[in-house]
Amino acid sequence: MKAASFLMTGTAMALAMTPALAQEMSTDMTIVSWGGAYQNSQNEAYVKPYLEMNPDVSVTWDESSNEAVAKLRAMNEAGNITWDLVDVVASDAIRLCDEGLALEYNPDQLLVPGDDGTPASEDFGDLIVSDCFIPQIVYSTTAAYRPDLLPEGAPAPTSICAMFDLETYPGKRTLERRPINNMEWALYCDGVAKDEIYDVLGTPEGQDRALAKLDTIKDEVVWWSAAAEPPQLLADGEIVMGSSYNGRWFSAIEEQDQPFEMLWDMQVFDLDGWIIPAGLEPAALNRVVDFVRFATDTQRLADQAAYISYGPARASSAPLVGEHAELGIAMGPHMPTDPANSENTLLYNYTFWADYRDDIDAKFQSWLVQ
Repeated sequence: MKAASFLMTGTAMALAMTPALAQEMSTDMTIVSWGGAYQNSQNEAYVKPYLEMNPDVSVTWDESSNEAVAKLRAMNEAGNITWDLVDVVASDAIRLCDEGLALEYNPDQLLVPGDDGTPASEDFGDLIVSDCFIPQIVYSTTAAYRPDLLPEGAPAPTSICAMFDLETYPGKRTLERRPINNMEWALYCDGVAKDEIYDVLGTPEGQDRALAKLDTIKDEVVWWSAAAEPPQLLADGEIVMGSSYNGRWFSAIEEQDQPFEMLWDMQVFDLDGWIIPAGLEPAALNRVVDFVRFATDTQRLADQAAYISYGPARASSAPLVGEHAELGIAMGPHMPTDPANSENTLLYNYTFWADYRDDIDAKFQSWLVQ
């Protein structure tokens, strides 16, 4: 098996592979993810095949990715890193990398080339948005609604701004309990041009403007923290529409036969991937590196798309995306990147949120309790 070695450059850790040198690997890993349909897709596409190849290894899942930054900060402070591999969104990876809590790596040394021979750095391309971020998938936060819960005669919503239209679409809606996406949608629906959203949001006045727009629906919003909540709220009829990850809506609609319709307008494209925490013991690190090389190859990323409607981050994986593993339906039309679904999208600004997240989040959480 291939193993890892480390080079210290200032305060940064640079990760390199040394294939000729066999090193001890731990027999257990704690992998942190998001739970639900997404974690299941990782388990089916990556973990189960890896454990079949390595029957002496055991994996423990921790569903704490939404708290990854805070928890890794605390672990680092205590000098006790208990996680081996962490799934995070790109902006959190940037923050963790900037704070020295995640390992930097060389893509062409750590990751295998694509099945077509393309070096990993080219195969992932611009999706490697941080020196510490190992991309897995492209996903989106988008909306869904219940047609049967809309007022009689109300047109099917075609714009994300239906979320702010209580007159045409009365009733509760659900939004994530964080500023990301909500602030962008609020400004867009308050008349800010899409290409100016982050310029406006970077000012105190723009932040107040977004919160003022959200104020117009605040009393009708059920705030969610776990992505499993919106589909359940909609299934129970407690809301008429809401936001969640496109894979959650796909799972509810196609796998659970829920009577939902997707609202793809202004879906927010984002990236998700791995970071390797800084400070792992050598044996633990060697095991993680071996797993990551396997879990991010061309076939494995394509395999994940058979379980959830997220696009693989490798270019070489895209042609291998086929049918759903159980339903037998073509997965291409359910991807957020499908042309029919991506006529009006917003690309998440990773750098903006890495720089502004803490300050805007504090302002947003204060607004929530007012």
